[in-house]
Amino acid sequence: MTFEEIKKKEESCLMPCYARYPVALVSGRNATAWDAAGKEYVDFTSGIGVNSLGFSDPKWAAAVAAQAAKLQHCSNLFYSPVQIRAAEKLCALSGMAKVFFCNSGAEANECAVKLARRYGETALGPGRTEIVTLENSFHGRTVTTLAATGQAQFHSDFLPLTQGFRYAQPTLDGVRAQVTEKTCAVLVEPVQGEGGVVPLGGEFLHGLRELCDRRRILMMADEVQTGVGRTGAFYCCQKYGVQPDVLTSAKGLAGGLPMGACLCAAPLGGLLGRGMHGSTFGGNPVACAGALAVMERVGAPAFLRKVREKGEYFARALKKMPGVALVRGAGLMLGAKPEAAAPGAIAARCAENGLLILTAKDVLRLLPPLTVTKEEADRGLSILADALRSFQ
Repeated sequence: MTFEEIKKKEESCLMPCYARYPVALVSGRNATAWDAAGKEYVDFTSGIGVNSLGFSDPKWAAAVAAQAAKLQHCSNLFYSPVQIRAAEKLCALSGMAKVFFCNSGAEANECAVKLARRYGETALGPGRTEIVTLENSFHGRTVTTLAATGQAQFHSDFLPLTQGFRYAQPTLDGVRAQVTEKTCAVLVEPVQGEGGVVPLGGEFLHGLRELCDRRRILMMADEVQTGVGRTGAFYCCQKYGVQPDVLTSAKGLAGGLPMGACLCAAPLGGLLGRGMHGSTFGGNPVACAGALAVMERVGAPAFLRKVREKGEYFARALKKMPGVALVRGAGLMLGAKPEAAAPGAIAARCAENGLLILTAKDVLRLLPPLTVTKEEADRGLSILADALRSFQ
């Protein structure tokens, strides 16, 4: 089909929830993709941080295909050896004790909310169910995770939202001001991705850990976008030597298949008992096979070192570009603030010229595959530089 035919069919049968670029991708390899007309693109989006090993990684694809040919799904009423192997590996890499598998970041955060409220009621006392989140945060699109999101623009069309959230300024003093006798947990993103790629930093995370310990409330880290090697550590909190009580993960975890995970420390491992939570597709065998292939690669110290090196290479190149006011982020999760034009206009120009790139608030957002090569990086950065110059 031509692009116009694809676009017309999309309009006829899909809800208009997405502001799509005029690109219809049909194939890819690593950080390079091709559209329906055969046009080539460099991909600095990795499906919004999902394709951690890029497009169609051969080892990942083989692992997924082998599992699909053996057993594509089984109910969680039965034991699943591949699910257990994935859980063991994820707990080992994260330093956490127990995991609940689901299908997305929003579902992982929903589980975290239930876990926190269960903890509040059982360990702290009746009414200890409020959760503090940060202004400018983003935690998902369900009614509850929208309520957790500290951006009013996401709330107005879907009121009433789930109650029990308080929004703090993204500082330690801001969090202290919102913690009350009803608080059971604080939920933060180590880097606010949708909020504009804003790192909270090690000082904040260490201070939050101390505050939560002192008040006996849970520190919960939303690592849906920052996790699975994206910032140069398997989980971003590990960069700073901070261990949360609850950690949520998704996006890059299964390399392109739907998978989310809510991980917790040992004292919380038994709080959600039989029948208190569940997911039909959570821990699906094919997704778990994909996750194992990702974790075997991304969890290696040498791989993570290369991610940090690539991130430094990208950051240096971005800072040298004319028309870039600032660069922020960590590893291969970077935001570049343009001087002369809106990020959306620049991203559209990049797509015209063969580069796929994201935006978030006032920045161009770069989330290339963790396996991006120097040649792919240089091609994409060159297209970006040209696009920036065209708006000068």
